[in-house]
Amino acid sequence: MSSNYTFSMIKPNATAKNITGKVNAYFEAAGFKIVAQRRVRLTLAQAQKFYEVHKERSFYGELCEFLASGPVVAQVLKGPNAVLKAREIMGDTNPEKAAEGTIRRDLGDSIGENTIHGSDSDENAANEIAFFFNQLDICE
Repeated sequence: MSSNYTFSMIKPNATAKNITGKVNAYFEAAGFKIVAQRRVRLTLAQAQKFYEVHKERSFYGELCEFLASGPVVAQVLKGPNAVLKAREIMGDTNPEKAAEGTIRRDLGDSIGENTIHGSDSDENAANEIAFFFNQLDICE
């Protein structure tokens, strides 16, 4: 069975547009509970560490620069089959290919500025949660 926790991060383009509440409304409407949340401004080095799994990919540098360009909202979501369900709510990475009614389709600006990051596995969710939060931060 999949974990009941996943990680999501509202990206700088969404915080700049002041739509973090709109983004969270998608998760809450689907039954998720936000059990930890933090607004932070990452340095380039922190963004590089966070996205280290993508280090060899062509978009790594641009992605890290974007992540460090403004505040993000890091959060822990709780719900059944959290990773899979959250990814369904977020939609395809490319907003143009994302299904109607998903976060990225409705609120994303481009494939690079697609509003939200979400864990793609239980293992990555655990690592990404630990990057931003400790157990005392997670309140159910």
